[in-house]
Amino acid sequence: MKKITGLILFTLLFSGTMLSKNIQNMEDTSRTALVLISTQYGDIKIRLSNLTPLHRDNFIKLAQKGFYDSLLFHRIIAGFMIQGGDPTSKHAKQFVVLGDSDIGYTIPAEITPNLFHKRGMLCAARDGDDVNPTRASSGCQFYITQGRGPLTDNDLKLYEYRINKKLRTHLKDSLLQTPEYKATNEKYQHYKSNKITDSLMLLEKTLDEKINPVYILTPHYTFSPEQVQAYKKVGGTPHLDGSYTVFGEVLQGMEAVDKITEANTDSHDRPLEDIRMKVTVLRNYQ
Repeated sequence: MKKITGLILFTLLFSGTMLSKNIQNMEDTSRTALVLISTQYGDIKIRLSNLTPLHRDNFIKLAQKGFYDSLLFHRIIAGFMIQGGDPTSKHAKQFVVLGDSDIGYTIPAEITPNLFHKRGMLCAARDGDDVNPTRASSGCQFYITQGRGPLTDNDLKLYEYRINKKLRTHLKDSLLQTPEYKATNEKYQHYKSNKITDSLMLLEKTLDEKINPVYILTPHYTFSPEQVQAYKKVGGTPHLDGSYTVFGEVLQGMEAVDKITEANTDSHDRPLEDIRMKVTVLRNYQ
């Protein structure tokens, strides 16, 4: 199932050493495509980015063919996002689990630090890294971020820690393999295999402190000033940054997104009431 998860793998591409500019400063917004997603909860007007031309063109193509018309927003998580675009959702019976179907092709990732997961961004769903290491996007499924926020500096610090968890785990494992940490490693493995949680957490904290000097000198993901400003102002889902392609932004209609996230759902996050969409291209890119 193409689910939006919190798993972010370390990547040098989005190292904090990279310079980032706001999308508005990178594009002539008068020349970008505009689409309208209509629902029974209201309309959502979205600007598609020219920084992601493959995703932009594909979304316009599908919208002009009427592909999305009557499809469902099949997965909704309040404080996170709304997801739709499963082609089998049009005629799906109630309580059927949706999200596994696609259009038969994927789109190469167009992940850029200039487009990130602040509140109200249009993004492409995809299969997980275990089966999709190149992070290619679904040909049709998408999500719109709601997120939570505004976020604090401490929130963003915790999100950065979460994004860089794989790197920190690698550094800790490397440290435990050194001869001087042989006894510590034996203790660590004992706590882990016997699920001695409290002792394991204390040892993890000690190891975290030990690796910090190396971690600081190792290229890792950090939020740009533009990301920090946006997340502190409007919030979002920053733990997804660098892992999914963001290709548009809601200009009007976030109140409709908020209303959709309030819908009652089943155990698979599918709304109990069908929430259908119709996508119209208001303006093509120039």
